[in-house]
Amino acid sequence: MAKPTRVTNNIRSLRFARGEMTQAELAERIGVTRQTVIAIEQGRYSPSLEVAFQIARAFGVPLDDVFQYAGNEEETP
Repeated sequence: MAKPTRVTNNIRSLRFARGEMTQAELAERIGVTRQTVIAIEQGRYSPSLEVAFQIARAFGVPLDDVFQYAGNEEETP
C-alpha cells in the first residue's frame, strides 16, 4: 500500500465553496482524470507542480491556499 503524502490540501472545501464543483468538473478543467483528483484530494498522491498550479488557478487562489506541506516542525530555517 502507498505511503500517504505529507502534503495536505483543501481541495474538497474549495470545491464546495465554488458552488459544489464536482471532482469530474475539476478534473476536466485541469486536464487529468477524476481518479487523479480523488487521489490528490484524499492525500494518496502528490500532484506535479504544474498540476498543483492548475488546481490553484481553477479556484482562483494562491497555491498555498490549496496545498500545505507538513514537514518536520523541528527543522531550522
